[in-house]
Amino acid sequence: MSIILGIDPGSRTTGYGVITMGDGGTQPSYVASGCIRLPQKDLSTRLGIIFSSIGELIAEFSPEQAAIEQVFVGKNANSALKLGHARGAAMLAISVADIPLAEYAARSVKQAVTGSGAADKIQVQDMIVRLLKLNKSPAEDAADALAIALCHAYSAKLFAKAL
Repeated sequence: MSIILGIDPGSRTTGYGVITMGDGGTQPSYVASGCIRLPQKDLSTRLGIIFSSIGELIAEFSPEQAAIEQVFVGKNANSALKLGHARGAAMLAISVADIPLAEYAARSVKQAVTGSGAADKIQVQDMIVRLLKLNKSPAEDAADALAIALCHAYSAKLFAKAL
């Protein structure tokens, strides 16, 4: 069984999701999810919180693999830079723990869980509830992180590693 940590990085809120995937690619199971809500402080303080919080999640859940969303460069370069910093803090925490890390584009994640790379956040949340058999929809950032973990679980990379 593989424990997978999915991360949806953000400079204000970073989502996380933890799932297990049974040997042979059986049905994924929900373990935990949530949001690391960052205070209105300087960027370096928020990055430190992301780093330490991801480290705490790793200590608590002992994931064997991790996945993170790639940066999407939109119209605001400053936002993309801050997102890149948040992503880097999370990636560093994963690297320090020596956990293999995969990166996925947002379109690939949406395609993996909804069947459409153009799905909206509500569609992703609905599919997370169905795929993981949850009683209620997680917060948007947590649902995105669970979707990233599921995308990784469904990817050829994970199954190749299991062989």
